[in-house]
Amino acid sequence: MAIEDRCGLPLSTNSPEAASAYREGVDLILAGWTGAAEALERATAADPDFALAHIARARLHSFYQQGDLARAKAAVARELVAKRGDERERSHVETLALAIEGRLPEALSATLKHIDTWPRDTIVLSLPLGAFGLYAFSGMADHDQARQDLCERVAKHYGEDWWFLTLYGWAMTENGDVARGRAVTERGFGLRRQNAHAAHAVLHAMFEDGSIDEADRLIDDWIPSYGRAGILHGHILWHQALGALEHGDAARALAIYADVLQPSATQAPPLNVITDGASLLWRLSAYGHAVPKPLWLEADATAQKLFPKSSLPFADVHMALFAAATQNREALAARLAVIEQRLTEGKLSAGPVVPAICHALAAFADEDYAACVRELAPVLTDVVRIGGSHAQRELIEDTFLVALMRGGELPRARALLDARLHRRPSMRDTRWQAAMG
Repeated sequence: MAIEDRCGLPLSTNSPEAASAYREGVDLILAGWTGAAEALERATAADPDFALAHIARARLHSFYQQGDLARAKAAVARELVAKRGDERERSHVETLALAIEGRLPEALSATLKHIDTWPRDTIVLSLPLGAFGLYAFSGMADHDQARQDLCERVAKHYGEDWWFLTLYGWAMTENGDVARGRAVTERGFGLRRQNAHAAHAVLHAMFEDGSIDEADRLIDDWIPSYGRAGILHGHILWHQALGALEHGDAARALAIYADVLQPSATQAPPLNVITDGASLLWRLSAYGHAVPKPLWLEADATAQKLFPKSSLPFADVHMALFAAATQNREALAARLAVIEQRLTEGKLSAGPVVPAICHALAAFADEDYAACVRELAPVLTDVVRIGGSHAQRELIEDTFLVALMRGGELPRARALLDARLHRRPSMRDTRWQAAMG
């Protein structure tokens, strides 16, 4: 019997035990489920020379910003695959290694070339997909369309694969085809309920179509099956906190923050730690709710340790939230200097929108709402270039909307709010009434 991966591609191991553990580990990665690291460790224990198991483990390390471990395992995988691996496996290892090393444009180019030849190589196909994938962090203004196009190009190779339906549906949702995206994602979710990425993608569809109460029930019903160590555990409850804010229930949102998002409580990867925490606290404050200053100070201290230097534009924007909220002008100025230097050198993939957002957030925190509006108005259509999901990026539009309200530009604010209500008719006005003061 041939030794193959989850999609029937041959594996260069003679150990059925290693292959079985590898398939299990990959499925757990694709589902965002606990136990993936342990499964991959079993695979490398059964066959220490199995390069694909090493590179998959390296990818898991990279999720948690364990750069030294990730790069070391990627180096091992490169050495092993050169000795024992076919052309597909060598390309697989090299493509993942480029992503692990932060060489994102090269990784995206290698991914697309690889998928043209081996479209059913799932782990490689996963690299450009999702809110934190290579497309989202490419700086492209049309990365949502690019994800959907890629999924449509390979769909014939996947059929009713639970993982593919999850990501294909989410690509549709993020690209504006919400009804179809939700239906496709729910189909994948039905095939494998122990799939945090599917639950997450369904929640995004519910956010977009205004099904806030339905999303709340889904989380209550599903989350008990998912361990707190799950990579998306805190983020899924972040969605529930957003739903609480739609109802104007700040107390519940803060309780969720304390339970799973606060640095002392979370087990999330570093990028989720700073983005979920900063965005929820900022929304609470912007919508007119009191946020205890110690929460900001604790979260900011953690963020400065996790992201001391300018990195991804998406991370930089959230670091600017911390700096603005805590009035840490020195930290913001230092980060902005690096960002603007990279922009001048043509090395900032997302472009001028990044420093504009940072300046606007500082102005908002200083209650200079006119300056916030001036900074954001010209770049609102480019916010997509920082990456993340639409639900995450809506924070910037929310800030602009509140700045209009507090700056006295109510007709302009109402026009923007009406456009959003047209898109999400079930959205409630409660939070905007609070924001109006």
